[in-house]
Amino acid sequence: MNQKLLKNRLLSPLFTKLSVTILLFAFLGVDVGFAKNQPTARINAIDITVKGKVTDAETGDGLPGVSVTAKGSTKGAITDGNGEYTIAVPDSKAVLVFSYVGYTPQEVNVGSQTQINVQLKSDSKTLSEVVVVGYGTAKKTDITGAVKSVRSEEFNKGIINSPEQLLQGKVAGVNVTSASGEPGSAQNISIRGPGGVRTGSTPLFVVDGLALDNSGTGGAMNPLTFLNPQDIETIDVLKDASATAIYGARGANGVVLITTKKGKAGSSSMNYSASLGISEIARALPVYTADEYRKAVPSVGGVLEDLKGNTDWQKEITRTAYTQNHNLTMGGGAGKLTYYASFGAQKQEGILKNNDLNRYTGRINVNQKFWEDRLSVDVNLNATFTTNMRPPIGSMIGNAISVNPTYPALDANGNPAVYPNLVNPLVSLKLEKDITKTNRLIGNISPSLKITKDLTYRLNYGIDNSNSVRDLESLPNAVPLQDGRLETIYTNNSNSLIENYLTYTKDFNNHSLTALVGHSYQKFFLQGRSSSINKFPISDIEPIYNPGLGQELTLANNKPSGYALKNELQSFFSRVNYSFKDKYLLTATVRADGSSKFGDNNKYGIFPSFAAGWRISEEAFMKGSPVSNLKLRAGWGQTGNQEIPSKITQALFTSTVSAATSYPLNSSSVYPAGTTYSRLANPDIQWEVSTQTNLGLDFGFLNGALSGSVDYFNKVSSDILLEVIPSDPVQPAGTFWTNVKDMNITNKGLEIELAYRQKTNSGLNYGIGGNVTFIRNKVTNSPYSVIPSGSASGSGLTSATINGYLSGEPIGTFFLKDFTGFDDKGLSTYRDVDGDGLVTDKDRIAAGSALPTMQYNFFGNIGYKGFDLIVNFNGVRGNKIYDNTANSNFYKLRLSKGINTTPEAVKYANESTNNSAPVSTRFLKDGAFLRLNNLALGYSFNTKALGIDKYIPALRLSVTGQNLFVITKYDGYDPEVNTDRTINGISSYGIDYLSYPKAKSIIFGLNVSF
Repeated sequence: MNQKLLKNRLLSPLFTKLSVTILLFAFLGVDVGFAKNQPTARINAIDITVKGKVTDAETGDGLPGVSVTAKGSTKGAITDGNGEYTIAVPDSKAVLVFSYVGYTPQEVNVGSQTQINVQLKSDSKTLSEVVVVGYGTAKKTDITGAVKSVRSEEFNKGIINSPEQLLQGKVAGVNVTSASGEPGSAQNISIRGPGGVRTGSTPLFVVDGLALDNSGTGGAMNPLTFLNPQDIETIDVLKDASATAIYGARGANGVVLITTKKGKAGSSSMNYSASLGISEIARALPVYTADEYRKAVPSVGGVLEDLKGNTDWQKEITRTAYTQNHNLTMGGGAGKLTYYASFGAQKQEGILKNNDLNRYTGRINVNQKFWEDRLSVDVNLNATFTTNMRPPIGSMIGNAISVNPTYPALDANGNPAVYPNLVNPLVSLKLEKDITKTNRLIGNISPSLKITKDLTYRLNYGIDNSNSVRDLESLPNAVPLQDGRLETIYTNNSNSLIENYLTYTKDFNNHSLTALVGHSYQKFFLQGRSSSINKFPISDIEPIYNPGLGQELTLANNKPSGYALKNELQSFFSRVNYSFKDKYLLTATVRADGSSKFGDNNKYGIFPSFAAGWRISEEAFMKGSPVSNLKLRAGWGQTGNQEIPSKITQALFTSTVSAATSYPLNSSSVYPAGTTYSRLANPDIQWEVSTQTNLGLDFGFLNGALSGSVDYFNKVSSDILLEVIPSDPVQPAGTFWTNVKDMNITNKGLEIELAYRQKTNSGLNYGIGGNVTFIRNKVTNSPYSVIPSGSASGSGLTSATINGYLSGEPIGTFFLKDFTGFDDKGLSTYRDVDGDGLVTDKDRIAAGSALPTMQYNFFGNIGYKGFDLIVNFNGVRGNKIYDNTANSNFYKLRLSKGINTTPEAVKYANESTNNSAPVSTRFLKDGAFLRLNNLALGYSFNTKALGIDKYIPALRLSVTGQNLFVITKYDGYDPEVNTDRTINGISSYGIDYLSYPKAKSIIFGLNVSF
């Protein structure tokens, strides 16, 4: 490692020592400005017990979870499910403080009262709502950037495996796409559109202050599956550069801040929730049934082979799947200690047979206060163990949609039938296994010390360690003949973080100032190894349990492989928030990031941002108007992107024994080892930079009942990082990495959010709302005619380019020959774009993009007494999907050979059975859809009326429907799809190839509080 970076690394231990020194300084009792006069202990005092009920001022309903504290003391309580509380106060001079999110706090003098009932009024301006903004929190009204907070009660319902699913449709500008219907599969998420070629669009995820690495943790599973959705309290999305610049180099794609639940002082509670989900395939592909097949094959001139069966092969490989979810949580606190603990178990069956995802999670969050509340220590710890078992998905689906349906699935003995000319997908189920077991431990400790009443120091130390073992097992078999093989892949990821920062807060006259300055050092270590062995004897012992039974171990077939990567990120950051009269708001942020991924000449990047806000509704001329909230926001900022392969700035050599890298030193044919360049060094590679401008308006009418926001954004990514071919053909390496000069990727759009909520005195409450995003993506000044990004699969199609990056077009543009029909021989014809009389790759056209130009979502909810109903829809339009599944399977030539298809194969009567189906616009389809994401009906029992409130303060039953229907013209399994067909690490979009079908589910739920 170079000397410059080594010097930078010395700062990390220095800051660690500084943090310890500050803590010791406080521990020794140095007086730093706090009041010296402390109250003396009360001797033989008798507390006064106060009881009461807290209700909603408008509806009269009891409010559970209201914090009731005795002002100036550590005594507190939390209202139960009916809004009732009991608290002991020291004397009649005590003042009770009642506070609840979304309501105006209220103070009541105890006096001689022992029964105090309180009605809380809704805070129409949500002044008490706090939003997490990175290295701190802020009142919603003080936010100057584009930030959206989603609370647990607003999350999507159903079978949830990762936090992205909770957000789908909840935030304007955020597009979440389920790549497949497989349990635990990756979720594609982009905030205000993708802005890179090699860097992807995944935002930075931060869990309780610990920034995660987006690297996979092993197997084909979403790395965020480790989080139990039941533990999440809020998810805050930072969308524009003025909000994300505090995370500098990792904020170009947006930032998602996840805050888990914490305990509340003054009470203790235990909650148990359980659910049972029943899932089935939502939409099967409409391949021919046996009877339809018997007619279709002869109609196209094929020879029918009829074994008199009637097999629905898709039904044979799918099942009615069951999902069990159990969660036990405990929380509370007394005095200066609060805690939250949870234990979760989810056992999910996939709708494809032999597909199971089991997850076990444990979490504990603790806060302890010391030294008269000057020192507060937060500890968060989460442990997860997952087991993911997968069948051979692609080949199994491919066989199920193409095998002759007149063939019986089972033989006379009830075993999967074996045929010489085809593969029974049930045989693949029996012989192939893919099992991944992952352990992940993530935690952080974060002490916070009030040095003075205005100055606070915080240390944040976190670790994130995961290790996994993936076994790819092929069982030995006689018919069909299979030798047997075991490949084992070990993955180990380590992520450590240490941060030190100071926060200064000061209010004086009409001015309010908050200043932040800090240092961060984060280190990542990724390692993987694999080994394999072949030729196992047929026995009852599976290879996974005794690899030593394998009989073939050669370098040709079983050469071990591995990798190890270490990356470091050092940062200095600062932010200033200023407010005048709580009306005029200013925010300025700057972060300097240094990354070991970049060259010596550009190790550090500086990322500034500025934002301003004007709370127009607080002006005197707005008093008495129907406008309850009106705020204008404007911001500009820059963020960086370092999500590129490690070591690309360094030279890479390859040593092999081959004719390509060496030559014989004598007349023999023996080639000695040779070493060649695989990559040239480039110390000038620098950060990819995203510059974003945002203009927004927040508004509220009817005392806050009607609220919303409008945001216009323009995000430009420059200094695009790309692996390119040298212009000089005489080079020792075929490619090199560089920043492409003048190439830009622009995302500009408009976001609109609107919500209406109302409560009535009769106990009825309801709400309706939604959001819509109009977005345009464009690549400009690309020096290349096309940068291929997505390739086709299937017989005769392998490696054919489907989409790519074209100058003047959006990312994910489909670059295809334009299908125009058939000639008089029934063969495909294509448009001759350049008019040279020949149809070649030069005649490819930009035929649309996989990126939607419009994303929309709307919701509704209604509640009366104990009943509540919630519905959420989401949809997109303006995007295309390339149906690679149809391209490789559903055309007339295949049907004439006895291979099953859908009616799409005979869509064109004049098509010849000798016609092939190359990649073209023929299989490009409309990807627009509208989905009923979830529909939930619940009932909360009146436990007091049942006489069980003393032991069970809350009891709730619910039923939820998930993915109940989708309206779309797309005829594949599902229009929300993105099969990974990446070319050389360049992200692909909108390709559907043998994707795992999505499920529709009904979930029955039970929630009990003790």
